[in-house]
Amino acid sequence: MNSKNKIIYIPHFKRDYKKLTSIAKEKVKKAIFLMEDDLRYPSLQVKKIKGTKNIWEARASESLRITFNMEGNVIILRTTGEHDVLKRQ
Repeated sequence: MNSKNKIIYIPHFKRDYKKLTSIAKEKVKKAIFLMEDDLRYPSLQVKKIKGTKNIWEARASESLRITFNMEGNVIILRTTGEHDVLKRQ
């Protein structure tokens, strides 16, 4: 049986999410749904952020990113926003 990943939203992620446009929010929601099911889903293009110990990024769109930590099957969402969100890690 394939178990889903558990998603945890930290307060910083929630603040970032509230600032997004409604279209961007929909894209982020869809990406989180995919992350919950399979982090290897091709459109997510999940990769470790260079120079960090355990911070990963996933694509919600061409320009939108989600950063997160992983502990087993628990995904801790850190930040979301335009590509420059990666500079805040």
